[in-house]
Amino acid sequence: MKIKAIKTKKITPGKESLRQILDRYLPKKMAERSILAITSKIVAICEGSVVPVDKIEKADLIEQEAELYLPPEENKYNITLTIRDNVLLPTAGIDESNAGGYYILWPAEPQKTANKVRSYLKKRYQLKEVGVIITDSKTTPLRRGTTGVAVCHSGFSGLNNYIGAPDIFGKKMRVTKQNVMDALAVSAVLVMGEGREQTPVAIISDLPFVQFLRGNPSKRDLTALHISIDDDLYAPMLKGVKWKKGKRK
Repeated sequence: MKIKAIKTKKITPGKESLRQILDRYLPKKMAERSILAITSKIVAICEGSVVPVDKIEKADLIEQEAELYLPPEENKYNITLTIRDNVLLPTAGIDESNAGGYYILWPAEPQKTANKVRSYLKKRYQLKEVGVIITDSKTTPLRRGTTGVAVCHSGFSGLNNYIGAPDIFGKKMRVTKQNVMDALAVSAVLVMGEGREQTPVAIISDLPFVQFLRGNPSKRDLTALHISIDDDLYAPMLKGVKWKKGKRK
């Protein structure tokens, strides 16, 4: 696997569309069976999913954007823990870093955007198989530091299913599914960085383990990526706290 981050200028709200950013900064050529990674922050800025910090209290905005949340006083860091789109993350993905006086939200319709970008790449580069992931950062329980997570994907299978396949000793696997979508996001975010790098886009290539699709992921493909709290391995912990309902449906 190879990952090449792409440097851009500072991208601020109301200046350029995502299409203009891609037109300007993507290379002249992109290989068949490659994947374009884009940070959710850049998508949100380009589409206007931002709120000036002096227009609303952050706590109110988090409640508005979260499906479930735990009040900040529930932890020693005074940070609101939330669940949104089946992702456990702080502050419903709302970010203030590199934001220039704005709260940056998650993109409004990230899957729709990923599908559109994939269509754009197919047309621009005359490709048959190409993928897109929109990435963000998250924390992991019992681990310091942030890693990447995929907000959404398009153009490839998000999971590699090993159930029923034999291991090296011939024993059939019963539960293993490899999360390709998030694994690629982790790698891309590592290369793109978290600070002043100004590399919000990356091209991932040389991907023999990725199962590319000729179309957008189906509703069944997307549903297969999610686990309900009741069915989750970590249900005893997730259900052991009193989540409050946010305003996001």
